[in-house]
Amino acid sequence: MVLFPGTMRGAHLLHLTLLVSIAHGIGLEDKKGPLGNLVLDVPEATPVPFPIYQFTSTEEAETYHVSGETEGKISISSDGWLFLEQPLEWSHDKNHHLDIEAWSADGETVDGPYSVVLQVVDVNNNHPVFSESQYSGHVREHSPAGVPFLQVSATDADDPNTLNAQLRFSIVNQIPNPGNGFYFGIDPDSGDIFITEEGAEFLRARPSVTYSRGEVRGSPDVLKKKFEDYCIPRNNIPLENNPFYTCIERAERREVNLLQDPDYALVVRAEDLGGGAPNALSSTTRVNIAIVQNLWVSPGSITIRENLEGEYPMYLTTVHANDPTALYKLVQKERLSFPFTISVDGKIYVTAPLDREEKEMYTLVVLAEDEQGVELEKPMEIHVQVDDVNDNRPVCDEAVFEVQENEPIGNQIGVLRAYDSDKEGTLNSFLGYTLLRQKPTKPFDRMFTIDQANGEIKLANKNLQRKEVSQYELTFNVTDGVYTTECKAIIKVIDINNEIPVFEKKEYGTHSVPELAEVGTTLLTIKATDADDPGTGSSRVEYHITAGDQHNLLAIEVDENTGEGRVYIARPLDYELQSIFSLQIDARNPEPLIEGVEYNENATTFVVIQLLDVDEPPVFEVETLNVNVPENITVGTVIMTAEAKDPEGKTIKFKMEGDEHNWLELDADSGELKTKAALDRETVEQISLIIIAYETEGDKQEAEMLVDIQLLDVNDNHPKLQKTQGFICVQDMTPLTLTAVDKDADPYGEPFTFSINRKSPNFEIKPIDGTSAQLILKKKPSSDLNATVPINIKDNAGMGITQKFDVRICNCTKLGYCYIEPGAHSWKLGMSGTIGILAGTFGFIILFLIIVIYRIKKKDQQRSATSGEAKAML
Repeated sequence: MVLFPGTMRGAHLLHLTLLVSIAHGIGLEDKKGPLGNLVLDVPEATPVPFPIYQFTSTEEAETYHVSGETEGKISISSDGWLFLEQPLEWSHDKNHHLDIEAWSADGETVDGPYSVVLQVVDVNNNHPVFSESQYSGHVREHSPAGVPFLQVSATDADDPNTLNAQLRFSIVNQIPNPGNGFYFGIDPDSGDIFITEEGAEFLRARPSVTYSRGEVRGSPDVLKKKFEDYCIPRNNIPLENNPFYTCIERAERREVNLLQDPDYALVVRAEDLGGGAPNALSSTTRVNIAIVQNLWVSPGSITIRENLEGEYPMYLTTVHANDPTALYKLVQKERLSFPFTISVDGKIYVTAPLDREEKEMYTLVVLAEDEQGVELEKPMEIHVQVDDVNDNRPVCDEAVFEVQENEPIGNQIGVLRAYDSDKEGTLNSFLGYTLLRQKPTKPFDRMFTIDQANGEIKLANKNLQRKEVSQYELTFNVTDGVYTTECKAIIKVIDINNEIPVFEKKEYGTHSVPELAEVGTTLLTIKATDADDPGTGSSRVEYHITAGDQHNLLAIEVDENTGEGRVYIARPLDYELQSIFSLQIDARNPEPLIEGVEYNENATTFVVIQLLDVDEPPVFEVETLNVNVPENITVGTVIMTAEAKDPEGKTIKFKMEGDEHNWLELDADSGELKTKAALDRETVEQISLIIIAYETEGDKQEAEMLVDIQLLDVNDNHPKLQKTQGFICVQDMTPLTLTAVDKDADPYGEPFTFSINRKSPNFEIKPIDGTSAQLILKKKPSSDLNATVPINIKDNAGMGITQKFDVRICNCTKLGYCYIEPGAHSWKLGMSGTIGILAGTFGFIILFLIIVIYRIKKKDQQRSATSGEAKAML
């Protein structure tokens, strides 16, 4: 290969680069390999000459050759090093496609060509570039925080699929920056600029002239009016605070230009590598922001006194939309009267006096819309608070209180309840109380006092006597400082319990009653009186039996109208239990007696209740008895013993009804019930008897007891086959179904277990369900066969016996029946019977043949005779 001077220089530089690379520890061994198809990465803007890859050929090559998209920047040395002579630049989807081959000394290709693709790898060598050199925008004061009003954007020429082109935005500085707090923020990903919470609170616009609906901006007449409104000295507004003067002054001094005179300037940075990397590249731009006056600002809560006198509609406040063409509307939240209106220029009026007691606060919703009804601003809420004035009188509830005669001085009797509809917690509703009059004035004029602040009524004097004064009427003066109301209270004097009940009789004698008298029967009436005030707990009398009724069979009911006590039977009487009741009855009040007064003998009476004995029927210990008896109980066993007594001690005997099967016998004297025959649960499960106890003398009264005898099952039945014979056709050998029944109940009944006693070569048995099984013929016999199969069937408790099942195995008719029925039964024929049947059959056949031959001969004779007659005639 001939090396040209440029190639020689490149090779020389390449060797120098290789030496430098080795000196700096770059591993060139990883950049060597056999000549072949490859894809290689090359960093852009790398220093040159830059070794890319050394190819080696298996053939004897003197030199190497490269062609293709080299663009004069890519070469290869004689020893196979592919290298850059000039740096490469990255661009989207840009690769260098090369062909490399090995040449011999005479320039012939000995290896290759091979395809080699160089991919230029992007490096971060481009700064972000903003779309504009400066940005300008405006935002209204009082705008909500976090809502974007301006966006900056930037691009990076590096590979967009890498961090080299991933940009993040930030605010570097804010001018001016009062208080070192940023009023603006920026979304680091999108570049959206917004107001911070601090900015929403403190940002304010410069004063400016405002225009109303119908005013043409810039009109001489309008400007003259504005000047007169703002600048005539009568307004006494300093010029520096005069919005009209400030606007004119700015216009005179310089042309308003947001770039030259912004309210705020932001320095915004765009940084690649995702931001924050030490080797990231960045750029900055300036953002100029003007704060625009926001006229749509709530005037805040408005307070107006109720029942305010003056001309209506009465002006309250004014709202301004930022659009001077806006139409205003008021909306109410509540479905009540709405005494408010708004003018076309945003002035709000109240149309009538307000009443705080009707409604304390109104919420006005103000809308600003265009002529099509589209909202120009967000709805604004204005709260109108109605201030209270003292325009309501105190009102008192009906007051009735009670006080005992012996109530201690200073005790509270009650609280006079009074109300004022004016606002609670203010002087308008604060009430004061004064006692004006007391009726009657006995025994003293000032028996009571009232607390001036809370209306608490207390007793001021003693010597209350209900007998003299049963109630007092008090008149009070209640005032709120402006209005006064007279209120009344009734004080009832309650009698104290200083009198005891006194019986009309010390003794009520002896009273007789049959012992079988019904519960509730009145025995006698008693009465005690009390001198205390009628209708009170002090005079009401209660009666208590305190002796003579230890079993609590009697009780006393009080008639509230007459005060009488009715002594009556509360529970059944029993002469044998208690025949005489010597009762002590005490009269008591539900209210306790006052100290020093006690109950004595006058509050106690005595009465004797004597029972008259009556012949009563016998009484069983129980009226119903349930007995469980196993069905296999031994005959003669005592099942139960009936026990009854006669209240008068008479001799009683027993008899029985209901033994339909005559299985039982009852001892008339002892009441013992025994079995006299075997019981069978399978016949009847329950025996219901009536045992009667009767007196043997006197009226011979009777009593009955019901006895239910439940027979308990025992395993006294075994499963039995319902059929004991069957036949099997050898044509299909359909299994026979065996079914068994057992009269016992669970757990002595089904399910059954079927088995063959010993292993059979011809039959096997297979269960179907709890009561059935299949008898299966395992192989066909050589001839018809009668067989007896021993089937063992056991119940659920394991009880059972072996039973015989006769099987006829035979050829079958088309209908599926054997020609001959199974033998070894009553329907089987013996030898003599068989011979008789055969002889009869043969006799019948011989007789039938004789008749047939006879009739044939007779017909032949008739034919011969007929033929002869015919011949004679011929």
